[in-house]
Amino acid sequence: MEHIDTDAAPSFDGLPIGQATKHGESIYLAQSPRDPETGEVVSHDSGEQTEQVFENIEAILSAANSSCEDIVKATVYVTDIDDLGAVNEVYQEYVGEPFPARCAVQVDDLAGDIKVEIDIVAAA
Repeated sequence: MEHIDTDAAPSFDGLPIGQATKHGESIYLAQSPRDPETGEVVSHDSGEQTEQVFENIEAILSAANSSCEDIVKATVYVTDIDDLGAVNEVYQEYVGEPFPARCAVQVDDLAGDIKVEIDIVAAA
């Protein structure tokens, strides 16, 4: 098992959370819409949050010599299912056809002012 870490994505200093793990031919990661430099949530807008989530995902996958083209499974967590349209617009900019398996789940709350969080599995 190999842990992936890059300064181009937010870290979780003080928390028992890693940026990503590569195991065999798979990479596992989850990201929130935090700015890598400040650690702050980038916006209150779900589309802008999704954009930052994917910027973070791209940075981590790049550090693992992979890319969004290699995503095989995604789970999208939103605090308001009505935001899914905005999330999908951004999602399609980063994840092209053929689209990977995906589910979307509405949750009661995410840490801080987060409206969108995404976890993925990608091929290494």
